[in-house]
Amino acid sequence: MTIGYRELADILRAGIQQGDYPQGSTLPKQERIAEEHGVNIKTVRQTIRLLEAEGLVTPVRRRGTVVRERPPMKRLGVERYAKSKWKFGIVAFAADRQISGRAWSPTDQTQTVRQIPADAETAEAFEISEGSPVWERARLIKESDSPTHTLTSYYRPEDVEGTPLSDPTPGPAGPGGGFAVLTIQGLEPDSMTETIYARMPTPDEAEILQLPAGEPVMVLQRRTFTREGRLVEFARGVHSASRFAWSYTFQIPD
Repeated sequence: MTIGYRELADILRAGIQQGDYPQGSTLPKQERIAEEHGVNIKTVRQTIRLLEAEGLVTPVRRRGTVVRERPPMKRLGVERYAKSKWKFGIVAFAADRQISGRAWSPTDQTQTVRQIPADAETAEAFEISEGSPVWERARLIKESDSPTHTLTSYYRPEDVEGTPLSDPTPGPAGPGGGFAVLTIQGLEPDSMTETIYARMPTPDEAEILQLPAGEPVMVLQRRTFTREGRLVEFARGVHSASRFAWSYTFQIPD
């Protein structure tokens, strides 16, 4: 009985999940797959496109179809923002790396820092007029030269002018990152609200994060407040969906 591309995808997918095709390895040539399973090349190509859309494989020039590495990194919930971490020099993404057993370096983070007019979403968050000046700190975070996510933070000029948060030097904004800088300014972060949702990436996001076709992104919006309720940071992050396992620990309310 001749099988279709979906059935062939089931076979190859099971092989990937069982370790017959280890992460980072190359699938057999398409002609060999066609011969082994009694299908034509068109069926194999449809199969590969389906597996690529699922984020399981990616075509690599001069290598063939490579099984994607899927190292899920834990992205902590409230624990990643513990004051005991950033007050002693551990930035949030480094806390994620530590709990995941991964090494990290300040050079894993690069950024572009500039003053821009606030867009509608940022203006609404800060309760200012659209177009008002804000400082934008856009970071790209990598692991072993592979991008994992972007994070762009926005601040009121009066809160960060002349501080490391308005300094374009690569790397975190000093020991403890932005939260430590805000604390020195008398604006210690005390609470935050995070909103998370999934969507397909824009072309620019897919290029920056080096995403295979079909992989979605997890989008995070973060609002950080002082104890008095002043918003001191509005942030937007875009994460490669396959790179993170999101973990939250909390007390169950009465």
